[in-house]
Amino acid sequence: MGFVGDGFKENVEQTDVGAVIRGGREILLQAFNWEAHKHDWWRNLENKVPDIAKSGFTSAWLPPATHSFSPEGYLPQNLYSLDSSYGSKHQLKVLLSKMKQHKVRAMADIVINHRIGTTIGHGGMYNRYDGIPLSWDERAVTHCTGGLGSHSTGDNFHGVPNIDHTQLFVRKDIIGWLKWLRNTVGFQDFRFDFARGYSAKYVKEYIEGTKPLFSVGEYWDSCNYNGHRLDYNQDSHRQRIINWIDGTGQLSAAFDFTTKGILQEAVKGEFWRLRDPQGKPPGVIGWWPSRAVTFIDNHDTGSTQAHWPFPSHHIMEGYAYVLTHPGMPSVFYDHFYDWGNSIHDQIVKLIDVRKRQDINSRSSIKILEAQSNLYSAIIGEKVCMKIGDGSWCPAGREWTLATSGHRYAVWHKS
Repeated sequence: MGFVGDGFKENVEQTDVGAVIRGGREILLQAFNWEAHKHDWWRNLENKVPDIAKSGFTSAWLPPATHSFSPEGYLPQNLYSLDSSYGSKHQLKVLLSKMKQHKVRAMADIVINHRIGTTIGHGGMYNRYDGIPLSWDERAVTHCTGGLGSHSTGDNFHGVPNIDHTQLFVRKDIIGWLKWLRNTVGFQDFRFDFARGYSAKYVKEYIEGTKPLFSVGEYWDSCNYNGHRLDYNQDSHRQRIINWIDGTGQLSAAFDFTTKGILQEAVKGEFWRLRDPQGKPPGVIGWWPSRAVTFIDNHDTGSTQAHWPFPSHHIMEGYAYVLTHPGMPSVFYDHFYDWGNSIHDQIVKLIDVRKRQDINSRSSIKILEAQSNLYSAIIGEKVCMKIGDGSWCPAGREWTLATSGHRYAVWHKS
């Protein structure tokens, strides 16, 4: 589709899809929350771009930018319309241009597990897409969610038509749309929403066909619990995330939900959880850190949805962990911009330490203490950190305090 004269100029770049993952120096900002659609969002972010860049973020994940049945953007309908509840196509263009100027990559939220139909078709369901671009018929909807397509290749997102990725015409159209987002609109990175809903091999095909600089998938299922208590061993949970990454041909990273689940229990006085039986970090970062995006909250787990929130008076311990450890850390908008200047500045200091000491996704880690009230580790041989209320500092005069706050401290080698 040409979309000539829509205000976006062709912006094609020759890219090496693996370069960003190989570099491992990504620091992401999730640049929205669940209420963002109420607040003239593209304009709000445009004003913050200089601060986002100065703070050290390499990529900002934006909310779904295309037309949606729900204001938050997660029930897409007309994928080629860029007028959304976050702002107009023009405002998005201004935002993306400013981000490019400040060298912060824009990450598009890719919602392709499901799509809301425009017309009633087979079985009296809204499973046709008449009258809009990508005007699919019922074959594009999985058999299990009321269409005439094949069975889903993943978990169903209930109550709405799920897209059948086994259909060649569907995949061809999705690749065309992703290329448009990438090359014409100007998004450089992709975040795949509800990645459990369709086979990872299609994500591989979409990345190969469209060449985003960086991709991350939301493969979120429940950690292992015994009643309400989190199990110490989460190996099967992290293995499922790793299987998904493998399924993408190792082209995509994934959010490290295992680390989030363990870390938010650990900070309540169970820091022993932060060392697995092999002496490694217990999340995906302990097994495959170069593909793990660590975080402590997002628009689903925190914000006003609060499905699985990090304990609020421990968030700086959480950030002291993810911003000093291997993996690629992500910071949540609310913590960075809505929880006060002190939190914002403490996070910036931690990012600064990470960058100055060149901590990256593959940095070595040696866990020194993992007790009930104390965790400490040396990362990349240049950074030492502790969290918890246990008193501790590194032995040796070569260590200088770099930054500290409530229940955390970070040192670097002088």
